[in-house]
Amino acid sequence: MKIHIIHRTECEKACGLCVVIDVLRAFTTAAFAFAGGAKEITLVGTKDEAFKKFKEDQNLLLMGEENRGMLIEGFHYGNSPYEIHRADIAERCFVQRTSSGTQGVVGCAHADHMLVSSFVVAEATLKRIIAINPEHVSFIVTGMHDGDEDLALAEYLKSRLIKGLVSLDPYLDRVKNSHGGKKLIERSHEPDYIHGPRDLEFAVDADRFSFAMEVFKVNSHLVARKVIVE
Repeated sequence: MKIHIIHRTECEKACGLCVVIDVLRAFTTAAFAFAGGAKEITLVGTKDEAFKKFKEDQNLLLMGEENRGMLIEGFHYGNSPYEIHRADIAERCFVQRTSSGTQGVVGCAHADHMLVSSFVVAEATLKRIIAINPEHVSFIVTGMHDGDEDLALAEYLKSRLIKGLVSLDPYLDRVKNSHGGKKLIERSHEPDYIHGPRDLEFAVDADRFSFAMEVFKVNSHLVARKVIVE
């Protein structure tokens, strides 16, 4: 198995199984949505695409952000796992748009297979990669700045694939000390980051869920679904 780690700005270089990572916070939020009973999440690149889908089906729920974290007027939810954790969303379908995570998904639309991941589903993601057994795995780091919170998960999963068991703690510390992690704490007085400290706490709750999140092409749309792994 050949393993590559690339940034979302170079998604055209990705091949084989693409694992698109957004720890803070898109795919932590998505995992909490699935844990709360969401049926599926359509991943889009723009808010206009999300609003178009909602116009076609007003049973959909829109979640995400724009401009690096700002709430989108007209969306039902922001980009907060804590907010989603408290919501009544069982059996609902979502559309998600974010500045980093869903951009990586759209950029990797050519992938043979695709997973989206964060630390809350790290072990399940690892098991799903092993089950698929691809010739190539491309880990996509989507975070702004150096994206070290996402690179930490990419390097952790790579180490697990190569070495077997490794300690999680240093990788989780990197999330807390990353630019994105510090921003969630420092800007928690702002409406767009009001749940920041709780979101960070949720993001480093490694292996909280025993499912992976796999992306399928459905009628030209990129749709994430929960996949239970053994």
